[in-house]
Amino acid sequence: MPTESIRFPGAQGGSLAARLDLPAGEPRAYALFAHCFTCSKESKAAAYVAHALAGHGIATLRFDFAALEFSSNIDDLIAAADWLRANRAAPQILVGHSLGGAAVLAAAARIPEARAVATIGAPFEPSHVSRLIVDKERVAAEGVAQVDIGGRPFTIRKQFLEDLERQDPAKTIGALGKALLVLHSPRDAIVNIDNAAKIFMAAKHPKSFVSLDDADHLLSRAEDASYAAGVLAAWASRYLEANEARIEPVAGVRVVESGDGRFAQDVVAGRHRLRADEPVAAGGNDSGPGPYDLLLAALGACTAMTVRMYANVKKLPLERVSVDLAHRKVHAEDCAECETREGHVDRIERAITLEGPLDEAQRAKLLEIANKCPVHRTLRSEVVVATRLSG
Repeated sequence: MPTESIRFPGAQGGSLAARLDLPAGEPRAYALFAHCFTCSKESKAAAYVAHALAGHGIATLRFDFAALEFSSNIDDLIAAADWLRANRAAPQILVGHSLGGAAVLAAAARIPEARAVATIGAPFEPSHVSRLIVDKERVAAEGVAQVDIGGRPFTIRKQFLEDLERQDPAKTIGALGKALLVLHSPRDAIVNIDNAAKIFMAAKHPKSFVSLDDADHLLSRAEDASYAAGVLAAWASRYLEANEARIEPVAGVRVVESGDGRFAQDVVAGRHRLRADEPVAAGGNDSGPGPYDLLLAALGACTAMTVRMYANVKKLPLERVSVDLAHRKVHAEDCAECETREGHVDRIERAITLEGPLDEAQRAKLLEIANKCPVHRTLRSEVVVATRLSG
């Protein structure tokens, strides 16, 4: 996945460091991500959400807030949206993790192009964060103090606590006027799931809630972050259907390194996007099927389509067809049907299940037709791969 390092002017002056994660093809839309209170743009949740959205053709800008000030965080979100609007396209999706979720809810009204808002482990009341601060008395007395939150030191100002108390979340969420997705774990020990219920009840439709089951607040396990990101990406795509015509399809298939791990690839086929990777045991992140899995998928899909096409033309009572495939390398001398007699050969085993009241003659004919699928023929014929450098 292509990634650009960006700096844009923050609301309080100075520049903010950001990362723009791009899909392999032309972005169909842009998203803006706000990180959690003790996180950064490089947090696991931020990275996985950005990568998943890129897999759905959506570019994501994630950045580091200038300071721990809720109002200035909102202003920084507006500044980030302004930068996107001026340099790429205004964000249509807003995503916030923890306090970042409260921030995007508060900022949404000031980003008119945003059509969908998603929160991950977000507090209903931004002031919930003040409960994490043990030494609030010191902050109130001295105006500023360094406090420990989750084992990490932070400088907190008195204005920050006062700012949190001034927020009116029920009014803000009720007037959102955009699609809302609430993602929350029932086992979140930092922000209780009751917060998700309050956000959901305060919002008007369209709204959705997805449980993250046993995930922790920071989505520290890769599988939890990946699941949340995948659900979010699929949900967000629903609200971009009106812009589908903006997508520029590629000719053929394009494969681009995602930048997520050693082997992950973003695959663009026409208007469609998917991910390829290697399993963890092979050094990958297992974020998508492997190359041979995709090869088998192509053969299986072609097989099922060919069988279905013939059955429909001949009006055979085929209710459903499924194909199971496996690939392995075997010694040529152990392969009775192989012409090669030395070394190793690739063997694909294909098991076809035909459902429906078919007689034996019909089943035999469909098996014969399966062997005529175009991908099968390609694999069995001489194939020339012409390779060149394009740039």
